Amino acid sequence: QVQLVESGGGSVQAGGSLRLSCAASGSIFRIDTMGWYRQAPGKQRELVATITSGGSTNYADSVKGRFTISRDNAKNTVYLQMDSLKPEDTAVYYCYAPVITTASLRVLEVWGQGTLVTVSS
Repeated sequence: QVQLVESGGGSVQAGGSLRLSCAASGSIFRIDTMGWYRQAPGKQRELVATITSGGSTNYADSVKGRFTISRDNAKNTVYLQMDSLKPEDTAVYYCYAPVITTASLRVLEVWGQGTLVTVSS
């Protein structure tokens, strides 16, 4: 019905950069907020950043000043530019969006499959 497909993960050395992308497809009426979460081994999933359709952003304290979230509303795509990466940023990164579907006009919470980011020291 609706899916989120992520890309852009990989391995990088500390101080390096990566850019994640997440494209939503399917029966989409509207997406107000899109976001990125991450889950490190042995830890709970945590919020990284969110962005509204109007461009308002919110970041976890741990990534402020290093990560930048952006989106292309026309393409239903959200991006996460990650700079000055640290080993503690190593995690599986998940895209998330509460999608209003055309079928029901109700909110469907959708998660991507996750993409692994590994930062070595």
